[in-house]
Amino acid sequence: MTLRNHDIAELRRLDVAHHLAAQQDQGLMRDLGGANIITTGSGCYITDGNGKVLLDGMAGLWCVQIGYGREELAKVAYDQMVELPYYNTFFKTATAPAIKLAAKISSLLGGNLSHVFFNSSGSEAADTMIRMARFYWQAKGEPERSIIISRHNAYHGSTIGGMSLGGMAFMRAQGGPLVPGFEHIMQPYSFNLGFGEDEDAFCDRAVQALEDKILEVGPDKVAAFIGEPVQGAGGVIIPPRGYWKKIEAVCRKYGILLCSDDVICGYGRLGEWFGFQHFGIQPDLVSMAKGLSSGYLPISAVGVADHIVEVLRAYGDDFVHGFTYSGHPTCAAVALANVEIIEREGLVQRVRDDVGPYVARAFAALGEHPLVGEARTVGLLGAVEIVSEKGSNHRFGGKEGKAGVIVRDACIRNGLMVRAIRDSIVFCPPLIITHADIDKAIDIIRRSLDEVTPLLRAIATEA
Repeated sequence: MTLRNHDIAELRRLDVAHHLAAQQDQGLMRDLGGANIITTGSGCYITDGNGKVLLDGMAGLWCVQIGYGREELAKVAYDQMVELPYYNTFFKTATAPAIKLAAKISSLLGGNLSHVFFNSSGSEAADTMIRMARFYWQAKGEPERSIIISRHNAYHGSTIGGMSLGGMAFMRAQGGPLVPGFEHIMQPYSFNLGFGEDEDAFCDRAVQALEDKILEVGPDKVAAFIGEPVQGAGGVIIPPRGYWKKIEAVCRKYGILLCSDDVICGYGRLGEWFGFQHFGIQPDLVSMAKGLSSGYLPISAVGVADHIVEVLRAYGDDFVHGFTYSGHPTCAAVALANVEIIEREGLVQRVRDDVGPYVARAFAALGEHPLVGEARTVGLLGAVEIVSEKGSNHRFGGKEGKAGVIVRDACIRNGLMVRAIRDSIVFCPPLIITHADIDKAIDIIRRSLDEVTPLLRAIATEA
């Protein structure tokens, strides 16, 4: 659909009048006169209502693995809607797309993760892991094992459960009181928390934080540890080598469940089907969303290990959890077709063997820029730390968060959609991105850093 200029103006007016956008300063959106209307997408590019074309360096919101404009998925959705648009799984019923998708996901998860529970969002998947972990211990006759440990600055969704589980202070400050029963430990963010520290020593310190928390709470009170393989919304926090293997060992030592939040890291993002596979661990529960359907329709899931399923089946009554749209047949059909495209086009291997290493080399070169304190990547996830003094982790204005939005806005003006997280620019493009588009993205980031250098230096002088 082509929108005329006056249509865009009317949409922006209606946006202010009626639409509350997700995770936005609502007063600022009003003052801006409405959102920037995104009208079309094709491949790795999006176009806004002003006709400006942007290379989408965020794959929508960490999710559009196969790029925009895949008519095959539209046809799959149409065909399924004609045949059976919707039915639930409450009444001892199921649909073919949900069953086939569960079998496919299980084959990709591997190990003993043989079953799948469906939801509609990553937040719902996080809530499912919370409820399933606690119910598992309750059904085993150990209801006191209800504490779940997460990490500071972790993101596990925006529901009250996901926010309570997550460790983002600015989110937790809103809408309290929070759900009880969650504890948090340090994140493995070496650039901020271990700058200049030996990597192995920092790793051991971060892992010890988990064991210390378990002992503080009491091993017989802890149900699970939940973490993102790489913290995405926290700023693409890549853990030090060996971190996840050691975390897994601590969980096994104390008999607590290990849960991997693979909402961002799943479906090829790190060069394996799932992030936990990249780090060589075997979790008991795995949440997923985003790349499961490449964002074409809302769907999420939780992979469940056999020993948990056995306890659920032996319980003798309902596990009273689920949603109207759990196993939605149209969403499941589209997700299955999306997974088939990822397989057919070899996108997981492409990330591992081609574009992932290419991005790593490009970011390494970008790391030489005077404003870049660190440029880190894993697969097709990357972050650029902006610093006021090369060779340090010092921030402009003496406070974290001043520079990120300035550089982000320059990147967007110059044709690259990226996200600012504190003083990092994060990069998460579609898995189909080409070398030429990677070069273009890096060039825009570099030019944008150059462009805003005088402004950032002025901020540093004022401070």
